Amino acid sequence: MNDICEDEVYWWRPLEDVEPDTRGKILFAAYKEIHSQGFQAASLSNILARTGVTKGALYHHFPNKTALGYAVIDEVIAQRIHLSFIQPLEQFENPIDGFIELIRQSGEAFSITDINLGCPLTNLAQEMAPIDEGFRTRLIDIYEKWHQSIATVMTEAKDSGHIIDEADPYTLAVTIVATMEGALSAAKVAQNLDKLYHAGSGLIQYLQLIRKQQ
Repeated sequence: MNDICEDEVYWWRPLEDVEPDTRGKILFAAYKEIHSQGFQAASLSNILARTGVTKGALYHHFPNKTALGYAVIDEVIAQRIHLSFIQPLEQFENPIDGFIELIRQSGEAFSITDINLGCPLTNLAQEMAPIDEGFRTRLIDIYEKWHQSIATVMTEAKDSGHIIDEADPYTLAVTIVATMEGALSAAKVAQNLDKLYHAGSGLIQYLQLIRKQQ
C-alpha cells in the first residue's frame, strides 16, 4: 500500500520516542505489513525492505513467519491497546469521563485511511483466530486483559458511587470493547467516518445513562 502516508496513520504512530534496535525495527515493520496486508499475505521481502536488515538477521530473531506474527501480537499490538485504550483511563477519577474523552479524542484522530485499514486486533481475530490456535490464544488474551482492566475501573467507580448500582462491571467492559471494535468494523465496511461518529455518540449516550446522578 504505497499510497499510504504513514505519518497520518493513527495505528502506526510510534509509541515511544526511542530508537529501536534491529529486533524492534523488524517487529514494527512486520506490524505495519501485517496490518496493511493481513498476516497470510504479508511479505517478508517487504518487511526486510522497510528495515534494511538482512534475511539472516530476521531469522536470527524469529525462526519463521508464524513466530514473527506471534511476537507482533505479544509485543506490539498488546502494548498499543494498553497505551491507547487502557492506560489513559487511569488519569480520571470517574472512568465514565475517561471513556467519553477517549472516544472523542479517537474520533478526532482517526482518518479515512485508519478506517480503511481497520483495527489490527480485530483484523487478525477475523483472519487468523479460526485457523491458528497460537494466534487465537494470544488474541483472546489481549481481549481478556482489556475486559478485566475496564471491569476493575468500573468496579472502583461503582464502589465510589460514580455509576449506577445495577451496572455489572464485567458486562460493561465486554459491551464497551465490543461496541468500540464493532464501530471500527462498521466504518471499515462502509468506508465512511460517519459510521464511527454515530457509534461513538451512541456509546457516549450509553455511558451517560449508567452515570449515577449526584
